[in-house]
Amino acid sequence: MTSIHTIFALSTPPGVGALAVVRLSGPAAQAAGQKLSQKTDFLPRQAVRVMLRDPETGAAIDDGIAIYFPAPNSFTGEDVMELTLHGGRATTQGLLTALGKMPGLRLAEPGEFTRRAFENNKMDLTQAEAIADLIHAETVQQRTQALSQLSGTLRDLYHGWADRLAALLAHAEADIDFADEDLPPDIIAAQQAQIEQLIAELQNHLSDNHRGERLRDGVTIAIVGAPNAGKSTLLNALAQRDVAIVTDIAGTTRDVLEVHLDLGGWPVTLLDTAGLRETTDAIESEGIRRARARAEHADLKLCLFDSGAEPDKATRDLIDENAIVVVTKCDQKRDENFPPLASRLSFLSAHTAAGIPELLAAIKTRLEKIFYQSRETPSLTRARHRAALEESLAALQRAATANLPELRAEDLRLALRALGRITGRVDVEDLLDRIFADFCIGK
Repeated sequence: MTSIHTIFALSTPPGVGALAVVRLSGPAAQAAGQKLSQKTDFLPRQAVRVMLRDPETGAAIDDGIAIYFPAPNSFTGEDVMELTLHGGRATTQGLLTALGKMPGLRLAEPGEFTRRAFENNKMDLTQAEAIADLIHAETVQQRTQALSQLSGTLRDLYHGWADRLAALLAHAEADIDFADEDLPPDIIAAQQAQIEQLIAELQNHLSDNHRGERLRDGVTIAIVGAPNAGKSTLLNALAQRDVAIVTDIAGTTRDVLEVHLDLGGWPVTLLDTAGLRETTDAIESEGIRRARARAEHADLKLCLFDSGAEPDKATRDLIDENAIVVVTKCDQKRDENFPPLASRLSFLSAHTAAGIPELLAAIKTRLEKIFYQSRETPSLTRARHRAALEESLAALQRAATANLPELRAEDLRLALRALGRITGRVDVEDLLDRIFADFCIGK
């Protein structure tokens, strides 16, 4: 696919920096570089030092580097020119202004470089989405997941299923075309077995506890406990700054306080909640209600108990497989015979930081257990993937029980079409604007 317009954009963050990169893509990319530098001998993929000048006025813009990537061996599949210059605002703006005055060039829309790469078959939609995830990745685990998807793990999985579905559909169409001929029963049985195998694989892929989406969006950890159990102190210790107000007055925290952190490579939102107790205060009661609701939906709960107090029932009731039991204030008193609320207790003092490294290790171990229960298949990362797979699964399940070859063929066709929407093989135009709107201008 060849685009009429050549697009350009700043591909590095705006503002002051040592270097800035301006990217051009389209049929006039090389000619634009030649006009800016007065050089005509650009060799493919070789960096050349150039003096960039405004073609209209001849005024110098900067002493920079130009690299030419001819089509189709470029990121977008089109002719691409990358210009590296010093990262001052006046310098980059001078180059962008000069480019904007050239005929046939225009500023790129958000995500347009990656969209052109998709349209030129340089990548599928799952890989395009992975680039957006890499741009927004804030932790090691998010980056790792995005890189895995960019490498084509999801694409290969879905293309493999699509190829098998296409073969089944071809057989189903043959059953219709040659209905007057008696087909061997083992062929029909083999088709049925293949459909059931695909159903099992899709079900297994979907039953992942939404781990890919949760990792992409961030993990929530609720800190719960009775008033003055040390919740806000622990939040401040984990955040390594004073986020929450800490006092000896019960009921100081009345709403859910959120803090976003990178805990050992995991994107985490810590939730400091109101102390769990019976109260007649309407505002505090609402805070406690919100605390319980957020704790129930959190990926993990840190259930805090004061080492010098009897374990309260409200916090004990929240202990389940997603809870880590933490005994606090161990600098004041440490009861080695603390009631066995869980198989393993974490003893710590947020004031002295004793036990904090052990708690962080326990959190990391629990997160790894949640998100890496199975690595047999790559993780789903977006709601649209899940919706399409559920639609494909429902069509396959209908095909497995269809009593007419025409109905089976139609359901196989619907299953294939739904699967194709994930990678972009079919019916993608209505998805493109929404997908690429997540990108920055120069990507």
